[in-house]
Amino acid sequence: MEKLERLDATLEATDLESVWFARPNSFAWLSGGSSVVDREGDLGVGALGYDGDEVTLLADTIEIDRLYEEELPDLEAAGVSVTRESFPWYERSLVEAIAERVEGQAAADVDVPGLERLDPTTVRQPLTATDRERYRDLGRETAAAVEAVCRELQPDDTEDEVTAALTVSLAARNIEAPVVLVGGSERAQQYRHYTPKPVEFGDYALVSVTTQRHGLHASCTRAVAFDPPEWLEERHRHAARVETTALAATRDAAAAGGTAGDVFAEIQTAYDALGHAGEWEHHHQGGAAGFAGREWIATPDHEAPVTAPMAYAWNPTVQGAKSEDTVLVSDDGFKTLTDAGSDADDWPTVEVEAVGEYDLELERPAVLGLE
Repeated sequence: MEKLERLDATLEATDLESVWFARPNSFAWLSGGSSVVDREGDLGVGALGYDGDEVTLLADTIEIDRLYEEELPDLEAAGVSVTRESFPWYERSLVEAIAERVEGQAAADVDVPGLERLDPTTVRQPLTATDRERYRDLGRETAAAVEAVCRELQPDDTEDEVTAALTVSLAARNIEAPVVLVGGSERAQQYRHYTPKPVEFGDYALVSVTTQRHGLHASCTRAVAFDPPEWLEERHRHAARVETTALAATRDAAAAGGTAGDVFAEIQTAYDALGHAGEWEHHHQGGAAGFAGREWIATPDHEAPVTAPMAYAWNPTVQGAKSEDTVLVSDDGFKTLTDAGSDADDWPTVEVEAVGEYDLELERPAVLGLE
């Protein structure tokens, strides 16, 4: 199993005797299942440990059997033997149980007394073949759900009503939505994070989501116009050109061993060239996607390595406009994961060029016009 091979390399490189994953996204990365009961908590209800020989599932007596029987599909498919260890739910917390269980040098993705802290993003990148296959399904179904709702929008719809419709549309496909942003023409111009309110759309709407299934996260934004301002199409195209530039820079950085900061510098240059200097200061520009909404968010001089094959969700904005999709970047090029494909009617697209010397043109979602 490729993921255990990565953990073997981590143990060898760090002189650790075991690593432990208690955060839900890390648990999902290794197991393919979910350890979530309370969605407001940072911890799941079980942890997975690996010592180079075997995987251990650690959970309290309430959860141990359910997790073992229902939430370890990838380990089961790979023929990996998992040892169960439980503790009485009323005696200690999961963190305390990890601390008591572990012997020798160990690390965890949460703060555990006596253990080192492990950054799980270092082992979650790049995406495995199984991750990529699941991502294609998640992205396609996310786009289909979002676009189905967007095609039915009316200017007198309210942001919070449409948020409810989006949640239902996604849930029908067994997709969770940790982030749903729905903004009408007034609030989308005022705020980059247009958290939904009980106000009508007006002239146009922006709909942005980040979804989750099997621990993987997909993000996309769609724009719908009823009586759009004259500037909307141009700003949307400019945002799409910055996004395309970011993808071109990502491809080159992955091939050359570059960093997130290298890509961010190209994003800044693209904004400047398009007449929007400083626009990047008003909103983060995105970054690598995977087992978090963003595995990392690019900033100036950010040293996170750019890898491939890996999903990236760049989300540039130009006041009142935004371009965002989750795209798989690999040696073979670019594959937009959040593309509804045959699952829905074709969304209108616009062909845009990367800024500068990059030889890249991509079809990006255009503004959907509705009367």
